Amino acid sequence: MDSFAINLSNWNERVPLHAASLEYGLDRFRSDPGHLSDVVQFDRDRLGSLEGQRVAHLQCHIGTDTVSLARLGAAHVSGLDFSPPAVAVARQLVLDLQLPVNIVESDVYSASEVLGRGVFDVVYTGIGALCWLPDIDRWANVVSDLLAPGGRLFLREGHPVLWSLDYEAHDSLIIGHPYFETAEPIIDVEDTTYVESESRLQNTVTHSWNHGLAEVITAVMNHGLTLTGLIEHMSVPWAALPEQMVPTSGGEWVLKDRPDRLPLTYTLQASKG
Repeated sequence: MDSFAINLSNWNERVPLHAASLEYGLDRFRSDPGHLSDVVQFDRDRLGSLEGQRVAHLQCHIGTDTVSLARLGAAHVSGLDFSPPAVAVARQLVLDLQLPVNIVESDVYSASEVLGRGVFDVVYTGIGALCWLPDIDRWANVVSDLLAPGGRLFLREGHPVLWSLDYEAHDSLIIGHPYFETAEPIIDVEDTTYVESESRLQNTVTHSWNHGLAEVITAVMNHGLTLTGLIEHMSVPWAALPEQMVPTSGGEWVLKDRPDRLPLTYTLQASKG
């Protein structure tokens, strides 16, 4: 059972649907030089100025967050993704926008080999990335390898409580999946993706893993980084529980009933000494 190959087939098929979607809005990036992705905009104050900095964006998909980071003033951004179609879309977007960005095709565990060790001021990972990785400690080691002394990790991710919910329970919140990292993957079968589309996927199986919040923090600390910020949010940038959520500002969604019951995402920052 090759989880990497299974997930790659699924993500390759999602790419054209995402590239054509209003949710990713590639044409908006081309028409508005100041446009940022909702995910980057959400954390803009926490990100601060990236003026003159070297940024690595891991698991960059079709590049909307990547070019958004460049628009915050980064001297250079390297985006990395394992999907050839996603890399092709991201490279075309970068070419159209003429930004200081390069897009590299690679799995995330090989990032330091292909991007270089100790050369980045910021390693950025956006929403919905870590759940595709089986080993969070190995990921943290890669992040540490990429960062220059004094550099920082910036991560916004789905909260492990969110990932552990049973999504088939449409009117209640039920823990149905592991909260902690497990050796065996969580196997899902779904013929749709998270953007609006009438198309149905043929490669419907995915393998994912949850990583508890303490597991992520411990992995980061074990590889020489110091935690500098951790915020849990009551919102998530898609309708993760469609029957139980309502849209709010900036493309975010919250529970319509007592949203303070559940953390949906978190933002974590850590620095390398």
